[in-house]
Amino acid sequence: MRILAHLLLALLPAGCSWLPTVGPTANAIGEQATVDGQRRFDIIEADDRVVHILLSQPEPSFQRLFGRFGKPAVPTIAVGDTVVVSIWEGGDETLFGTGLVLEGTGAATGSRGINLPAQVVSPDGMITVPFVGRVAVKGRTPAQAQMLIQTLLTGKTASPQVIVTVPNSTQHTVTVAGEVIKGARVPLSPNGDRLLDVIATAGGPQGPLYDTYVRLSRNGVTTTIPFQTLVDSPSENVYAWPGDVLTLIRVPHSFAAFGESGRNAQINFEQPTLDLAQAIAKSAGLNDDKADPVGVFLLREEPLPLVKKLHGGAFDWPEPQVPVVFHFDLHDAQTYFVAQHFQIHNNDIVYVAPARANMIQKFFGVFASATTPIITGAAVSNSVP
Repeated sequence: MRILAHLLLALLPAGCSWLPTVGPTANAIGEQATVDGQRRFDIIEADDRVVHILLSQPEPSFQRLFGRFGKPAVPTIAVGDTVVVSIWEGGDETLFGTGLVLEGTGAATGSRGINLPAQVVSPDGMITVPFVGRVAVKGRTPAQAQMLIQTLLTGKTASPQVIVTVPNSTQHTVTVAGEVIKGARVPLSPNGDRLLDVIATAGGPQGPLYDTYVRLSRNGVTTTIPFQTLVDSPSENVYAWPGDVLTLIRVPHSFAAFGESGRNAQINFEQPTLDLAQAIAKSAGLNDDKADPVGVFLLREEPLPLVKKLHGGAFDWPEPQVPVVFHFDLHDAQTYFVAQHFQIHNNDIVYVAPARANMIQKFFGVFASATTPIITGAAVSNSVP
């Protein structure tokens, strides 16, 4: 029994690595960062400077990418649009028949007018106007098209006046689609519509706003931002332009809690943003007498330029993404303020290391389990005459 006791006590300083545990201790994580001279991941001490750098990173932005489209698009006629041409003529002799006397229309008193049948702009961008022929209207505004037709009629009839309207446009629209909204092709008004106007016209999102993201595709460029950002930041609510594709998607964000947290699980944010303090609270805090408050870690991959900035410039890594372990010492009260500003990302891992005292307690539990049969046997042996 004395030999067994000496053997177990000799293993205790080695860190009890042979004991069952929920994961590596805080010291073990530091030791495992580099194995055989090969760096496996980067460890960064989380403090105010680190949080400031992380928060200063640019987020996806409609304003930054599409801010040059700062004004509503001017409606122009496109192939496939439906065009209606209305013509007024003065005098008694007219090209288009007797028509109707249109008083109070702005045309000359006693003028007669006619609405030509609606036409769809042909693939070559033309429509047909009697006594004029084929007229190129593609790419022109309705006002420019009516001035062109009026000029072509001048000299053929007395005091011609023309109005061109586009009751149905295939070009001056925005396509809205996605799993959390009814799909629609939304026509844009002449005064211009912003993204939220278009989304509201299509029926609005049919799901939790904190899980809803808006993806805007324009001229071959696509970016995605949270719907809540679109609502909270007026500068992100840019003008919609013809041909835009708005897709509303649902992306539930979650993080994984491991180790000696009160709850080991995949946990949904269920709110627009989540900081580390809130994440720890959602995972039921740290286990009493088992968790090491010095050993709270957050694991994620970060882009290499950002990691270089966190290290002040000098850092090498063979891949564009670096596995990073952020370390938080919750024995220091200041770290709680840091945790309040440290933002959790989707699919982050929050790991709470086991306390050293817990490992020692396990050791003595194993020691007791191993020695009890021997002590019992010895007691029985001694009791036998």
